[in-house]
Amino acid sequence: MIDYSMLPSNQIMCIDMKSFYASCSAVMEGLDPLDCYLVVAGNHERKGSVVLAASPKMKKEFGIKTGNRLYEVPNDPRIIVAEPKMATYLRVSTEITRVFNRFVPKEAIHTYSVDESFVKVDGAVKLWGDATTIARKIRDDIEREFQLPCAIGIGPNMLLAKLCLDLEAKKSGIAQWTYEDVRTKLWPVSPLREMWGIGRRVEKTLNGMGIFTVGQLANYDLEKLEKKFGIMGNQLYHHAWGIDLSEIGAPIIEGQISFGKSQILLRDYKEEHEIKAVILEMCEEVARRARTHRKAGRTISFGLGYSQDELGGGFYRSKTIDEPTNITMDIYRVCIQLFHKFYSGKTVRQISMSIGNLIDDNEMQLNLFDRNGWRKKELGYTVDHIRSKFGASALLRAVSYTKAGTAKHRATLVGGHKM
Repeated sequence: MIDYSMLPSNQIMCIDMKSFYASCSAVMEGLDPLDCYLVVAGNHERKGSVVLAASPKMKKEFGIKTGNRLYEVPNDPRIIVAEPKMATYLRVSTEITRVFNRFVPKEAIHTYSVDESFVKVDGAVKLWGDATTIARKIRDDIEREFQLPCAIGIGPNMLLAKLCLDLEAKKSGIAQWTYEDVRTKLWPVSPLREMWGIGRRVEKTLNGMGIFTVGQLANYDLEKLEKKFGIMGNQLYHHAWGIDLSEIGAPIIEGQISFGKSQILLRDYKEEHEIKAVILEMCEEVARRARTHRKAGRTISFGLGYSQDELGGGFYRSKTIDEPTNITMDIYRVCIQLFHKFYSGKTVRQISMSIGNLIDDNEMQLNLFDRNGWRKKELGYTVDHIRSKFGASALLRAVSYTKAGTAKHRATLVGGHKM
């Protein structure tokens, strides 16, 4: 049994802008976001272009959602296909954050993503009313000023606020959970992947252990979960009880941080040298992200997704190396090893990679057989500094200027899409 009286009991909101990209595009078209049929797609000329966002009615009536292809969108005169306006989306997101700032100080706001934020309102209740009242004021201000819909979940910690949002508020608009709601509202949840933080792979493993509901997870033997999943088993157990000790702004699941990148290619890639060119570009980006946070990692993961013309499929594999690294060519060599071991020769349409098992990058093990190792490390930080000062395209590898390269084009985009 858990004694909830010993746990922090805050008033934290998790605010989600409904179908944010599609809703913004609908407003720009002079339409009601909740009453129009609209999808956002990057390239109207390519029927294989990915749907980046869809309005609520598109999801409900046509089953079209993020990740669908443009050719799957029905030929219906009511449907509008809009181009992404990433710079506009980011500006609107910033302005919405300023709405939150009317009610609480900046320190009480954590922007989780472009369309989702956490807001701690404990210190504002004497000024504005209880958490539900503040939630209504925020929702009304956003709707009046931006014509955009939102949903707000409220909980005693970040985890329960997020779960309240996903499992109830997205249907009702505004909802609030307390620790007393864990047994009645969280424990019946099934399948397990409906609980935030549990993906399909973890769900499959838990199902194999006879765990099919959150309640069963909460009442499973903690030692067995830790033996199976390590520290993640401890987190899964306590999250099933609604326990989260994270401070506002901290990652909800600590210890699971990695730096990665996934790219859906603009066309099919069939030649090995072309695929390797994009892999090198992506290794450069992943290494840069790790260096930006002064981190280095030992576990490198790499995967390919094959074209739907070849019935899809692909692989995603990891390799752990002896010394942590954030050097582009070190990461690239591991990715190429995995590429040669698992690549089946099919046409490639998606490439993914990440670096995990991280440590602080404040020391380096010298290697007698690689005297220039420290120079390679410093070179990476130097290149990052030049790019941050003069732009992402100030320094590019030669492969980026070939027909296979994508970095030169992507440097002109915001968030991977047109401004």
